[in-house]
Amino acid sequence: MAKTKEELQAEADAEIDALKPQMIQEADAATGETVRREKTEEEYALTKADLGEWKWQQQQFGYISSRRDAYPPLGDQLDMLWHAIDGNKLDKTSDFYKDLKKVKDDNPKPS
Repeated sequence: MAKTKEELQAEADAEIDALKPQMIQEADAATGETVRREKTEEEYALTKADLGEWKWQQQQFGYISSRRDAYPPLGDQLDMLWHAIDGNKLDKTSDFYKDLKKVKDDNPKPS
Protein backbone atom coordinates (compact mmCIF):
# COMPACT_ATOMS: atom_id res chain seq x y z
CA MET A 1 0.00 0.00 0.00
CA ALA A 2 1.27 3.45 -0.89
CA LYS A 3 2.31 5.78 1.89
CA THR A 4 1.24 9.39 2.13
CA LYS A 5 3.71 12.16 1.44
CA GLU A 6 3.57 13.03 5.15
CA GLU A 7 4.44 9.44 6.16
CA LEU A 8 7.37 9.40 3.77
CA GLN A 9 8.56 12.77 5.08
CA ALA A 10 8.38 11.48 8.66
CA GLU A 11 10.51 8.49 7.62
CA ALA A 12 13.03 10.82 5.98
CA ASP A 13 13.17 13.04 9.06
CA ALA A 14 13.82 10.04 11.32
CA GLU A 15 16.52 8.69 9.00
CA ILE A 16 18.39 12.00 8.92
CA ASP A 17 18.03 12.47 12.69
CA ALA A 18 19.50 8.98 13.21
CA LEU A 19 22.57 9.98 11.19
CA LYS A 20 23.37 13.07 13.26
CA PRO A 21 25.88 14.55 13.51
CA GLN A 22 26.52 15.03 9.79
CA MET A 23 29.67 16.87 8.94
CA ILE A 24 30.49 19.14 6.02
CA GLN A 25 33.96 19.84 4.68
CA GLU A 26 34.52 23.30 3.29
CA ALA A 27 37.28 25.82 2.74
CA ASP A 28 37.75 28.41 5.44
CA ALA A 29 37.10 31.81 3.87
CA ALA A 30 40.02 33.49 5.63
CA THR A 31 42.72 30.83 5.39
CA GLY A 32 41.59 28.61 2.55
CA GLU A 33 42.21 25.57 4.76
CA THR A 34 39.75 22.72 4.75
CA VAL A 35 37.62 22.66 7.88
CA ARG A 36 34.92 20.29 9.10
CA ARG A 37 31.77 21.45 10.78
CA GLU A 38 28.38 20.01 11.63
CA LYS A 39 25.47 20.92 9.39
CA THR A 40 23.31 23.81 10.55
CA GLU A 41 19.65 23.26 11.41
CA GLU A 42 18.76 24.88 8.08
CA GLU A 43 21.02 22.42 6.24
CA TYR A 44 19.48 19.50 8.15
CA ALA A 45 16.00 20.77 7.22
CA LEU A 46 16.97 20.96 3.55
CA THR A 47 18.47 17.45 3.65
CA LYS A 48 15.27 16.11 5.23
CA ALA A 49 13.10 17.84 2.62
CA ASP A 50 15.25 16.50 -0.21
CA LEU A 51 15.11 12.94 1.12
CA GLY A 52 11.35 13.17 1.68
CA GLU A 53 10.84 14.36 -1.89
CA TRP A 54 13.13 11.61 -3.24
CA LYS A 55 11.13 8.96 -1.34
CA TRP A 56 7.88 10.38 -2.75
CA GLN A 57 9.21 10.41 -6.31
CA GLN A 58 10.49 6.83 -5.95
CA GLN A 59 7.11 5.67 -4.68
CA GLN A 60 5.18 7.46 -7.41
CA PHE A 61 7.48 6.85 -10.36
CA GLY A 62 10.03 4.21 -9.35
CA TYR A 63 8.03 1.52 -11.15
CA ILE A 64 8.92 3.17 -14.47
CA SER A 65 12.64 2.51 -14.19
CA SER A 66 11.99 -0.90 -12.63
CA ARG A 67 9.86 -1.87 -15.62
CA ARG A 68 12.34 -0.42 -18.09
CA ASP A 69 15.13 -2.50 -16.55
CA ALA A 70 12.99 -5.66 -16.43
CA TYR A 71 11.60 -5.63 -19.98
CA PRO A 72 13.38 -7.87 -22.47
CA PRO A 73 15.55 -6.00 -25.01
CA LEU A 74 13.51 -4.43 -27.81
CA GLY A 75 14.94 -6.82 -30.39
CA ASP A 76 13.78 -9.79 -28.31
CA GLN A 77 10.34 -8.24 -27.92
CA LEU A 78 10.05 -7.77 -31.67
CA ASP A 79 11.16 -11.36 -32.21
CA MET A 80 8.52 -12.62 -29.76
CA LEU A 81 5.92 -10.46 -31.49
CA TRP A 82 6.91 -11.78 -34.91
CA HIS A 83 6.67 -15.40 -33.68
CA ALA A 84 3.28 -14.71 -32.09
CA ILE A 85 1.96 -13.26 -35.36
CA ASP A 86 3.60 -15.97 -37.47
CA GLY A 87 2.16 -18.69 -35.22
CA ASN A 88 -1.28 -17.07 -35.32
CA LYS A 89 -1.07 -16.68 -31.52
CA LEU A 90 -1.26 -12.91 -31.09
CA ASP A 91 -3.29 -13.29 -27.92
CA LYS A 92 -2.76 -13.76 -24.18
CA THR A 93 -1.18 -17.20 -24.70
CA SER A 94 1.85 -15.88 -26.59
CA ASP A 95 5.28 -15.49 -24.99
CA PHE A 96 5.17 -11.87 -26.10
CA TYR A 97 2.10 -11.15 -23.97
CA LYS A 98 3.10 -13.34 -21.02
CA ASP A 99 6.61 -11.89 -20.70
CA LEU A 100 5.45 -8.28 -20.85
CA LYS A 101 2.50 -8.99 -18.53
CA LYS A 102 4.88 -10.48 -15.95
CA VAL A 103 7.00 -7.32 -15.97
CA LYS A 104 3.91 -5.19 -15.42
CA ASP A 105 2.60 -7.47 -12.65
CA ASP A 106 6.00 -7.55 -10.92
CA ASN A 107 6.30 -3.73 -11.07
CA PRO A 108 2.81 -2.31 -10.57
CA LYS A 109 1.89 1.35 -10.73
CA PRO A 110 1.10 2.78 -7.29
CA SER A 111 -2.60 3.10 -6.62
